[in-house]
Amino acid sequence: MTGFWIFGAALAALALVLLLRPLLFSGKGGKVGRDDANISIYKDQLRELDADLAAGKLAPADHARSRAELEARLLQDVAPQEARASAPPGGGTRALIVTLALAVPLSAAALYLGVGNPGALGPRSDPHTFDAQQLTALVERLAARMRDKPDDAEGWKLLGRSYVALGRFPEALGAYSKAAALKPRDAELLADLADVLATTRSERLQGEPEKLVLRALEIDPQNLKALALAGTAAFDRKDYAAAARYWQRMLPLVEPGSEDARQIQGSIAEARSLGGVAQRALNGRVSISKKLAAQAAPDDLVFIFARAVEGPPMPLAVKRVRVRDLPLEFALDDSMAMAPGMNLSAHARVVVGARISKSGQPTAQPGDLQGFSAPVANDARNVTVVIDSVAK
Repeated sequence: MTGFWIFGAALAALALVLLLRPLLFSGKGGKVGRDDANISIYKDQLRELDADLAAGKLAPADHARSRAELEARLLQDVAPQEARASAPPGGGTRALIVTLALAVPLSAAALYLGVGNPGALGPRSDPHTFDAQQLTALVERLAARMRDKPDDAEGWKLLGRSYVALGRFPEALGAYSKAAALKPRDAELLADLADVLATTRSERLQGEPEKLVLRALEIDPQNLKALALAGTAAFDRKDYAAAARYWQRMLPLVEPGSEDARQIQGSIAEARSLGGVAQRALNGRVSISKKLAAQAAPDDLVFIFARAVEGPPMPLAVKRVRVRDLPLEFALDDSMAMAPGMNLSAHARVVVGARISKSGQPTAQPGDLQGFSAPVANDARNVTVVIDSVAK
């Protein structure tokens, strides 16, 4: 046990030397402000997030969530002005340093002896959770900082998002406008500015908000928020076909089968219904031949799918039913896509197949029962598929 304490003390001493070395040996002219360091780190992390999004390593939803968490941490870490004013100069006092060097390990040891048992190590509340009053104080602190650094575009963006979180939209508009003046080709920023501007105008996107949205799409045609707002603007002026087109462009950018994808598909369907535009779909009939019917159980899964004649082997649309549902009238459309960008409407000629999966898996396995159509148009009608062969 004595060896453990000696080893622990040595590690603590080494850690303190490394941590306090800048204080012991720094000069008065070399101080970097705590806020400046936090902002610099924030910008580096933000650039990494944006790079991962651009490279396809990060989904838009994950990027937005990570960015929000990063901004919340930055708001907490920005030091108050009065704390900076009372902070010791860069050189510090050696007496203070020695006091800290002794106090930290001794306090830690006393704390461990007092609460050093498994029962005292229960879950703690999230240190990043704070109430509305604390958030307001943090936002005001950031606003004060921005008055000292008016050329910090990222700071203005963060302040704008913070004001939105508090429901203070006129102030958010001012912050976003300052950021946009500094970064006029930031598509996400232009979309945020358009959104807040519309909010201050009774949710009306017509006019300047829509111009900002269209400018954002010129810069980044795949900006998810700009596409959503452009579709809403078109929908509000009853241009339902245009609304459906904008929202259709969102589908490859979200996770297939997710709640976001379902909501977008619902909006597209509503726009097409109101505009009298029927979604392009391929339909037909699937049945099983009499010679193979006895080899299929009523609860076996049946995958009905369309695959491009010339293109990747991945199915463009898939429908899942049971053998007991056969024969079945089916319809396949873009809402049944398996992957972003792999839409039925994007490939003119397709083959329709139906497979009874003995394993329950969508990929073909030896012993599965299957059948295929001849090549047909992606919006063909009355396509016939007969399950009449066994996969080898």
